[in-house]
Amino acid sequence: MLKKLFILACVLALPFLSQGQSQTTRGTVISEADKHPIIGANIQVKGKTVGTITDLDGNFSLDASETDVLIVSYIGFKTVEVPVEGKLQFNIELFEDNQLLNEVITVGYTTQRKVDLTGAVGVVKMSDVEDTSSGNVMQALKGRVAGMQISTSGAPDGGSTIRIRGIGTLGNNDPLYIIDGVPSKRSMNELNSNDIESIQVLKDASSASIYGSRAANGVIIITTKKGKAGETKVDFRASLTAQNYARSLNLLNAKERAAVQWRAALNDGVDPNFGVYNFKWHRENEADILDDVIFPEYLDSKKTMRPADTDWQKEVGRTGIIQNYNMTLTSGTERGHALFSLDYYGNDGIVKGTDFSRISTRINSDYYLVGKMIKIGENLSLSKIRKSVVDPGWILNLTHEVWPIVPVHTIDGSGWGGPVSGMGDRHNPVRIIQDNKQNHEDFLRLFGDVYIDIEPVKNLHLQSKFGIDYTGFWKRNTQLKYVSGFMSENTNRVDNNANYGGNWIWSNTVNYKFDIGKQNFDLLAGQELIKYSYEEFSAGRNDFAIETPEYMYLNVGTGDMRVGGWATSYALASFFGKLNYNYDNRYLLSTTLRYDGSSRFGKNNRWGTFPAFSLGWRVSQEQFFTEVLSVVSDLKFRYGWGRTGNQEIGDYASYGIYQALYGSRPVDEPDYGTAYDIYGNGSGSLPSGFRRTQMANPNLKWEGTTQNNMGVDMGFFDQKITFSFDYFHKLTKDILVNPPFIGTIGEGGDRWVNGASMKNTGFEAVATYYGKVGEVEYSVAANASHYSNKITKLPEDVIGSYAGNGNDQTILGRPLSSMYGYLADGLFRTQAEVDSHVAQTGKGLGRIRYANTNNDDKIDDDDRIWLGDKDPELLYGINISAKWRNLDFSMFWNGVYGLKVDNGVKRYSDFIGFFSGHNYGDRTLDAWTPQNPDSTIPALSLNDLNNEQRFSSYFVENASYLKLANLELGYTLPPMENAKFLKNVRFYFIGQNIATLKSKNFTGIDPEVPNLTYPIPFSLTFGTNLTF
Repeated sequence: MLKKLFILACVLALPFLSQGQSQTTRGTVISEADKHPIIGANIQVKGKTVGTITDLDGNFSLDASETDVLIVSYIGFKTVEVPVEGKLQFNIELFEDNQLLNEVITVGYTTQRKVDLTGAVGVVKMSDVEDTSSGNVMQALKGRVAGMQISTSGAPDGGSTIRIRGIGTLGNNDPLYIIDGVPSKRSMNELNSNDIESIQVLKDASSASIYGSRAANGVIIITTKKGKAGETKVDFRASLTAQNYARSLNLLNAKERAAVQWRAALNDGVDPNFGVYNFKWHRENEADILDDVIFPEYLDSKKTMRPADTDWQKEVGRTGIIQNYNMTLTSGTERGHALFSLDYYGNDGIVKGTDFSRISTRINSDYYLVGKMIKIGENLSLSKIRKSVVDPGWILNLTHEVWPIVPVHTIDGSGWGGPVSGMGDRHNPVRIIQDNKQNHEDFLRLFGDVYIDIEPVKNLHLQSKFGIDYTGFWKRNTQLKYVSGFMSENTNRVDNNANYGGNWIWSNTVNYKFDIGKQNFDLLAGQELIKYSYEEFSAGRNDFAIETPEYMYLNVGTGDMRVGGWATSYALASFFGKLNYNYDNRYLLSTTLRYDGSSRFGKNNRWGTFPAFSLGWRVSQEQFFTEVLSVVSDLKFRYGWGRTGNQEIGDYASYGIYQALYGSRPVDEPDYGTAYDIYGNGSGSLPSGFRRTQMANPNLKWEGTTQNNMGVDMGFFDQKITFSFDYFHKLTKDILVNPPFIGTIGEGGDRWVNGASMKNTGFEAVATYYGKVGEVEYSVAANASHYSNKITKLPEDVIGSYAGNGNDQTILGRPLSSMYGYLADGLFRTQAEVDSHVAQTGKGLGRIRYANTNNDDKIDDDDRIWLGDKDPELLYGINISAKWRNLDFSMFWNGVYGLKVDNGVKRYSDFIGFFSGHNYGDRTLDAWTPQNPDSTIPALSLNDLNNEQRFSSYFVENASYLKLANLELGYTLPPMENAKFLKNVRFYFIGQNIATLKSKNFTGIDPEVPNLTYPIPFSLTFGTNLTF
């Protein structure tokens, strides 16, 4: 009986068992367009690790059950899913994916297909940077956009300096940011990078002139994420980063610091036994040999400090931790869409006391009314930032300056170590950090817009938008009493500072898109009003009985109260129009006109006109071309011309400004109570009244930048290979300058004028390749750019403020960053070389020999020459990414070629006579001596009789580099069929600032940050992305 039941059970189970049995499935994959077989197409069984690729004839075979689904994909084609359903043979056609060509981007008040662009626009692929640990998305873009140069530091607040197509003016060169249609000039560290959907960089005037008077330095358009139709989705992202010094200046320890002072004293012919140290040495083979350094038992007369061997960099440094948590909720229906995000970013920094944290939230939504005729929505974000008030640059400088013999604390541990007689007046950096741990800055920013969009007829949009960029700032700074060596403060104090301000913007646009036969029209007209205001208040008081933050408020202080405050504002009114024309997807035209009026300029030149046009020819759409070169999937020639402006000067630069002065004159304010400053230099003693501090200029007008751009875009093999190239010529006139006033003008000779001109030329190239080897899909993207800059005009009374001698050698015709100085011609290595050289004050053995470039009988200012400029010859970036099944990998290199820098680190690392009270770098241990004649480092000296601090080619070094900036490895878990809520899981590891290839002649710390500023750290990140 049991046997019969078993047989019956097996028979009943056969239908179910057969569903899981594998069968050999075969097929052919071809292109729908030309019916040719596709070689190397990827065939994957959904949810499994089974897969294969097509052969030379497009054929494939693999094992799959009848319930499986085949995923068929190939680069340049749309991916399809094919249910097996028991079939044994398949003929699969793949359709070309023109997403790269049909990509829509934002270009100034409207959108446009990328393929129809006629200007120079850089598009950022956000997936390449979304996992990076920087709190400022612009830092992550370094080297990724051709023509955009980004200078960064490793400071937690993520500051960066951005230059698009080089320096274009003598004043403010920052680009304009447009975030969801709202303009801003503020730092991007206040924006949550997880909220960003896309970034476009408008580089030439034809694309940027729609923003008129603010677009001369380029425009960066940022669009934030929006809700999407479909089921509600929750994305959670979390990452943890550990960071530390990638490299640092090697400083002397206590004994080495003493040894270099001993050597310098002997070189100068003075007894080294003075100050803190005493030495024992002997002579051997005509050389002085140091036997011992004798440290005093106590450093100070009060016997509170013993000699130490403090590594100040280690004392203020730490492993910095970055934490980032982000939650984004999206939902949408046919009636509207919504997005809500909440984000926390905290960066401790690798220097103690430099903490930075940001909490931000965002809500973006839109809703349709009256069918879909009316659309209302908003894009609003609120951010709160807290950062330390400690200046990290000051702290880092102190670590290089305070002697290592100085202890952190006094002997009993209750007091602070500090300098003693013979040392420089440099603060204990650990004390600075500790005494400021309760001090911080709080910053609040409300940013965004609300809008209504009415579509009364198809493709006619009437939109009104009101935007706001409101900021509030609060800082409370308490200074405590202290004693630190001979440095002390006997008075405590509290200073409060508060300010608020920002923009409101109201814009109204009409946009109409229509077709007439093969002609496509896109018309835009608009009006915009912007008002900016800012107000600040400060107050402070001294003398508090108890030194605790909870007690030290202004009302309990007993000292005099200090108060101050000021305010400023400006307004901008604009009218603009734009036409995009497309004939048969072949011939393209774009024209723009903007008319701006700004309160910052003189009443005679308050308004400015900024026109532009661009042309494009898509040769690849011509029938004669497709018949001859079918491998070319896209070929477009572009030309653009336009004029943009720059209004980045003071809000009242065109006005005459007077200062009211009352009462008797304090000693430290000689103009107090002065009615007329006849010499313009702060002298005089007339009765109280008003003093003019700036002359009016009613003719002050806009800086105008005219730019020509020629470009070509190419694509091959269905966009597997793409290439673009741009050449630009940029001329800026009427640059705003503030010449030094002439005493004979009298009081208030200070005055802004239009008086300078500058020219920039350069090129940009971008190339991408998408390939596949087996199951591995990969891509390589590279970009390179070059620009050159020349000053073509300057007022005569301003020329002396720039490099050159102000007479026959001027900055005119040269780059703004040109370096002018002495040519260092090695060191004097023999007395004969010293004696035979022309007159040079301070020359001697081991000293720098300066070239006699003008061939007279002495070294003086007339021997200075041009030593190059600080503009790189080439900026470039290389991104390589690959994907195999669920693994993804990417690495990004960014580099600079032909970069010369003034390596300020050498002033610390190679000399001790420049800063006699400081510590120094360890290169001083290899300085020139008769026993070390091949050294290129000057002989040590307590003085600088040879004036080696003067700027010379000794400090100019090649800072070219190639840096592995980002290396990422990620893994996405296979779909979990039984998971009801968890839809996607991805883990990743990232290393940043991993390796640097640099010139062997560069002696600084990091060629990317060539001076003693906050270093860019090495970091490791682990993160996870979850989708519910």
